[in-house]
Amino acid sequence: MKIQNQASLWRGASAAVVMLSAGFFRVAGAGEPAPTTDGNKPTVIVVAGAPGESEYLPDFVAQSESWAVVSAEAGARHMGIGRAPVTGISDHDRLQQALAAEPKEGTGELWLVLVGHGTFDGKEAKLNLIGPDVSATELAEWLKPFQRQIAIIDTTSSSAPFMTKLAAPNRVIVTSTRSGYEQNYARFGKFLAEALPDPKSDLDKDGQISLLEAFLSASHRTTEFYTAENRLATEHALIDDNGDGLGTPSDWFRGVRATKKTSDKAPLDGPRAHQFHLVRSRAELQLPPDVRARRDALELELSKLRDAKATMAEEAYYRELEKRLLELAAIYAAAS
Repeated sequence: MKIQNQASLWRGASAAVVMLSAGFFRVAGAGEPAPTTDGNKPTVIVVAGAPGESEYLPDFVAQSESWAVVSAEAGARHMGIGRAPVTGISDHDRLQQALAAEPKEGTGELWLVLVGHGTFDGKEAKLNLIGPDVSATELAEWLKPFQRQIAIIDTTSSSAPFMTKLAAPNRVIVTSTRSGYEQNYARFGKFLAEALPDPKSDLDKDGQISLLEAFLSASHRTTEFYTAENRLATEHALIDDNGDGLGTPSDWFRGVRATKKTSDKAPLDGPRAHQFHLVRSRAELQLPPDVRARRDALELELSKLRDAKATMAEEAYYRELEKRLLELAAIYAAAS
């Protein structure tokens, strides 16, 4: 399909998105870079790629609209890229400028969501955009200066190599596929966008939905889709939050904790992703950012401690466990 036809598809869809989201969805506009904002407030950037065949367009529009609505509920700054053609600047350059303008430090997470089709030539994975595509290598370079916590959610086909390139400390990476060679259209993104506001995704019943819980819910629904359609599954989502770039599939989890181990005993993912909440509960909002950061650090220490239990003396294990649990209890007592 020619680029001008792709742009025409987006023009019609963009008007629908604006009406559906009651003004919450920010359509790519005049081509200027995103203004610098408070790094202590979350930012959500949704990049919608070229739809290709027209049959995929409603799905891309629905995903983007869902993210816009959830962003508004969270009070996050939301930016949409790729929804409509922008004179004088490509979506590739607009994304680069938007990331360059974002604060590099702060307590507010940066959520970067990639929607659309991806490709992999055996060496480089790319997100297909209207105009020049963006590669995993380019995106990794643009994100290097960031010290903020980042969630990168690549819902495209052939997305797994993005995990390898982008994995780093303080980042959660989600991909729709476990290989660059899973090249068929990926449905995981649709189910993830639907899982974020769905109370059924709240697996631990704490009144909020973490990125891990949304990932697990979407993975389950993706599996159900292929089973119901009697099709061979052509996508297998992964999540990485420990920076090793290996990723963990959903079927390794029991509840919100990964229980299956690799042969080399590599660290599993999940604890940090379970701390990423775009829409926080009322109780969570009562915790000041510094207190929340300490709580999160304690939870990660507890996770590592449990993993090390088999290698520790029983007395030492329970001593370290008690120390952290008492501090956690004090944090929640002070907030109540």
